[in-house]
Amino acid sequence: MATTTRNNSRSIMSKQHFKVCFCFWRIFRLNVAEPPEEINIIFDEYSHNGIMSLDDLINFLVNFQGEKEGDATNKHAQTIFDSLKHLNIFQRRGLPVEAFFRYLLSDLNGPLAEVKHDMNCPLAHYFLYTGHNSYLTGNQVSSASSTSAIIKALKKGVRVIELDLWPNSRGTDVLVHHGGWRDT
Repeated sequence: MATTTRNNSRSIMSKQHFKVCFCFWRIFRLNVAEPPEEINIIFDEYSHNGIMSLDDLINFLVNFQGEKEGDATNKHAQTIFDSLKHLNIFQRRGLPVEAFFRYLLSDLNGPLAEVKHDMNCPLAHYFLYTGHNSYLTGNQVSSASSTSAIIKALKKGVRVIELDLWPNSRGTDVLVHHGGWRDT
């Protein structure tokens, strides 16, 4: 059994009564914050007269949450409604904003589904974490080029390495050289 208080024409649970050891009642105060304004705006957009019906909830799940229409069924919405019955703020005809807010924070509204990417395209089709001047051991002006700097960048997750390749003075070999600077 819960008692509620009125605040800004929306009810908020302030106390919750629980039976302890099957014979004693214990009262717990709940530190329940009001739903943020963003939640109230979304709720008002998808509900009618301050109550979200089963159809309103399905509309919210499909159009706002991005669930597929086949996944957001009456049965799924009814499961959400049934899970909120124990809160005593549930009303038979629909969800008030407080119950909707509790649903958003509940396990029934888990994190977004993990996106599976097809990684079979050529490497050039992907955005990659890259390193600019990865071969430099320090700043661009006075540092030296080194393979250890490249190894360090690869260990940090860089997958594309920039190398400035310049021919040597004889034109017989290639140097990793920071374009016109004195490091090699």
